[in-house]
Amino acid sequence: MTLSRRAAVAALSLLTAGFLSASAQAKDFEPAIVFDMGGRFDKSFNEGANNGAERFKKETGTNYRFFEVQNEAQREQFLRRLAERGADVVVAVGFSMAPSVEKVAKEFPKTRFTVIDGVVNLPNVQSVTFAEHEGSYLVGMLAALASKTGTVSFVGGMDIPLIRRFACGYEQGVKAVKADGKVIVNMAGTTPAAWSDPTRGTELAKSQFDRGSDVVFAAAGQTGLGVLQAAADAGKLGIGVDSNQNHLFPGKVLTSMVKRVDVAAYEAFKTAKDGTWQGGARTLGLKEDGVDWARDEHNAKLVTPEMKAKLDAAAAEIKAGTRKVANYSDTEGCKY
Repeated sequence: MTLSRRAAVAALSLLTAGFLSASAQAKDFEPAIVFDMGGRFDKSFNEGANNGAERFKKETGTNYRFFEVQNEAQREQFLRRLAERGADVVVAVGFSMAPSVEKVAKEFPKTRFTVIDGVVNLPNVQSVTFAEHEGSYLVGMLAALASKTGTVSFVGGMDIPLIRRFACGYEQGVKAVKADGKVIVNMAGTTPAAWSDPTRGTELAKSQFDRGSDVVFAAAGQTGLGVLQAAADAGKLGIGVDSNQNHLFPGKVLTSMVKRVDVAAYEAFKTAKDGTWQGGARTLGLKEDGVDWARDEHNAKLVTPEMKAKLDAAAAEIKAGTRKVANYSDTEGCKY
């Protein structure tokens, strides 16, 4: 074989190898996730989704693309960019993502989208919501059992039906233990900024403490971190949300109402990869292990065996359908 022919064969081999490599890469599974405002490490909702994505990465060795939304216009921009790049499944974190998911999913019908905490009725969209009122009922019971004043409180983030569901369930749980118990409810605001204002959370919590509350439940994203800090500083008890926040102020956080956002994100990636992903809507409650209350070494001394037994019994009844927890709605409010 002549030198020139050898060179040609070598070049062809390199070209073929490059083509095969590119083809293999094109077939690689490419999941993606878009975190809403507050960032992937907000110690709450977004971080829960991030934990699920990281679990998938650790188990499968598959990397994932991600974007963190800094302003409202970026939701649609990021979702479209990922679809254009050929993402196999895109997880959109948060109810605010739903309108953008609906628009982009129509443009890219072959791309699968999973929206967490929102509902979009399209065949290529999976909508995952949670029965927040059920988990909040249990932490409401615990708040009433731990309270020495008979007054507890709630700080929500943005005043929307989703957060009212937390408050509604919480109030019912309190009343199940103490029929004459008092529940103070405040919302941090009516715009997305209400999720990221710890100073506002601190102010609201202090105001509630001045009115007699000694246990406060925060469902407010980063604003809630200010609530938990205020409770710890004042010698009161805080209740975390979404992720297990007990470790943030050990011995000062009574419990956390956990939403398994991590499971929703993990399963979206996993099922898309193994071919079992399905569009449609599903709600995860106590029965589906979608919500729960957190107990660990950080709050072990705050929760007595008697308290735990009462919550376990109530949870079993809710799962069996023998104990009903009313859900908040736009039209009826919190009626129970």
